[in-house]
Amino acid sequence: MGKLFSSPKLLAIAIAAVAALLVSVAGGALGASFGLGFLGGPIPFISVPAERVVLLGSYPLLNSTIMFWFAGLILVFVAWRATRKMSDVPTGLQNLLESVYQFFDGTADGVAGGKPKSGRRFLPLITTIFLVVLMSNWVGVLPGVGSIGRVETIEEWVEHHAEGLVGEVEEDHPGYNAEQVEVIALVRLLEEAGNETFVVFDGVFVPLGRGEQARAPLNTIISYTPADLLAIERAVEAGEDPANIEALESIHHDLEAGVVKVPYTFDEGGKNESSYNFVGQRAGLLVPYLRGASTDINTTLAIAIVAMFTVQIWGFRALGVRGYGGKFVVNPFKKGPIATFVGVLEGFGELTRMVSFTFRLFGNMFAGEILLISMAFLLPLVGIIPFIGLELFVGIIQAFIFAMLTLVFGVMAVASHGDHDSHAEDH
Repeated sequence: MGKLFSSPKLLAIAIAAVAALLVSVAGGALGASFGLGFLGGPIPFISVPAERVVLLGSYPLLNSTIMFWFAGLILVFVAWRATRKMSDVPTGLQNLLESVYQFFDGTADGVAGGKPKSGRRFLPLITTIFLVVLMSNWVGVLPGVGSIGRVETIEEWVEHHAEGLVGEVEEDHPGYNAEQVEVIALVRLLEEAGNETFVVFDGVFVPLGRGEQARAPLNTIISYTPADLLAIERAVEAGEDPANIEALESIHHDLEAGVVKVPYTFDEGGKNESSYNFVGQRAGLLVPYLRGASTDINTTLAIAIVAMFTVQIWGFRALGVRGYGGKFVVNPFKKGPIATFVGVLEGFGELTRMVSFTFRLFGNMFAGEILLISMAFLLPLVGIIPFIGLELFVGIIQAFIFAMLTLVFGVMAVASHGDHDSHAEDH
């Protein structure tokens, strides 16, 4: 401790670190409980499915797709730089990639039986999976990922959620036409989601200090009363043209505007009340332009399908159609019903491996994304820093596990090839 205070630089760093920690505590969600929270903001919108950024013709470009291709471009660039001027004594990127290759080369040989080049057939896939998953995981923690995007308007939000109620309304009112069904679905959504809250944007930004409690409820953005909704329902039942329903026209006008219309008060358990006057400011949800590819279950499923499909190819090439397919399809008249049931379990096991692959990577990376969001909300400025390092470590571990499990499953798929040959020689 004495050495620490004897060094002015170390002392200054320690004071700055403590000051940053105190400011982040006071400015975040913890400080908001004591009337501070000057660095706070609402919790970003968290969605399991990836969000659409733009529609390219009929193709919806997702934010996770952008990051996946970005990770791929980085890998292509690194490979180009590493192999542009190759030398017998590797340095820099060439040395790094050769080290990765040599590590998996030795590992594949060891898992495949220890003979030199015995694992060479598995090497291209497991190395590619490792690098692709690793880069996809790491670019997902870059600044701006998940925090910069477009504002999903109230009108878009209501339209999407009302669509989910259409089926229910059609069952309750089989005689209604499409326009009547849409109106009733809208009415039911407004009845259920009146207290749903949305982020208030000042232009395209959320100013510092607007904490989670500053979100505007839907009923402060769209002006309606239970009597208005009941009147709309009765008018539709009576066969009145929706275009002539005054209350419905007012609701559609508010939806199109998408701005806060009245001040509101946030009551925190009857202890603290805060009043907010954001009248005229736009409300909505942030749809990020960028999202880590591994936090999209479609990405992890696609990689798992490629891995397990290749494992099956290895098995068929090593053992043949009858040799490898025979462990899945067993004649019950020759080997009995138990062997047939075991074959069915073998086929089911291949599917469960693919599912396990998918959810292991997705679950870990999606949980990490939520962790980073939570810490940035609780402790702005400094809370996220140690967890970024943790996510980088988890990213490389998950990439290694995915690659190694693919290798193990591949070795298992061809393992009986040697046994089959030995058995043939004995006979």
